[in-house]
Amino acid sequence: MGSKDAAAAGGPTPHGQTDTGFGWEAVFLDPLGQVVQQRWADAVLTVAFEELEPVSAFPVVPGRRWGPGLWWSATTSRHVACGSAAMRAQLMVLDRDPDVVGLAGRPVRVLWRTGRGQVRSWTPQLFARYRDGTALLADCPSRPESGGQRALKAATVLQAACAQAGWSYRRFEPLEDILAANLKWLAGYRHPRNAGRLGLIPAVLEAFTRPRPLIEGAETVGDPIEVLPAVFHALWHGQLTTPLDVPLQERALVSPATSRAQPSPSGSGASSSVSAGERTAAASAGGAARANGRRRGGGR
Repeated sequence: MGSKDAAAAGGPTPHGQTDTGFGWEAVFLDPLGQVVQQRWADAVLTVAFEELEPVSAFPVVPGRRWGPGLWWSATTSRHVACGSAAMRAQLMVLDRDPDVVGLAGRPVRVLWRTGRGQVRSWTPQLFARYRDGTALLADCPSRPESGGQRALKAATVLQAACAQAGWSYRRFEPLEDILAANLKWLAGYRHPRNAGRLGLIPAVLEAFTRPRPLIEGAETVGDPIEVLPAVFHALWHGQLTTPLDVPLQERALVSPATSRAQPSPSGSGASSSVSAGERTAAASAGGAARANGRRRGGGR
């Protein structure tokens, strides 16, 4: 067997080539909380990782302003374990992706052997299941260099393991500040309660059948105190759209949704599931609502 054949088979690689590991295995908790270790090729076909609890807890780092917590997912109506602000930002992006149907935090640890036979492991922070059955494993570093060489070597192995399964692995880059801020604002209105009374969402969509400033459209429907949460709810769910690469404020141009950007099957990055006109901005998000002291939480 030649060197290329050995690499394709997941075997040890010759000196100087990238070692993507071999003998991959998956470690996870079954629904009863028991630890299971299974051959990777079998686990990816039979295990619903999106339904599992974290295989290990997210670490608590002393002195860090933001610690582990839970994210309520509008996609699944369930909580997702979340370990950092950077991970929460990527969860916001995936939770708005129309092709994502399942989310989980740290549901699987991947084990492998190096070319020298040493056992290594890595637990990706995030798992997402797509509508077509494929999946994404991802890490969400707060800085590109976070994790050092160990993280980069693990990324190479996980890319190979996921490719074998028809999945993808991504090491996401942190979101731009304006995008993260706007998503955070709209996420506050993701819960169904922000759709308001019966008939309010259809009236909101009717008000924005043509592009117009956010506050102008809201005022045509009724009292902005009641209407703005429904507008933000519709923006979160992609029923309406607005440029999110600038701060979201009362004069932001809101348009009817046309076609939302589809997620990349190859996991080409968190921002790929946000349309080009929807890159985010929200330090001033919902300025009209905030100006009147009427911001409402949304399932946070």
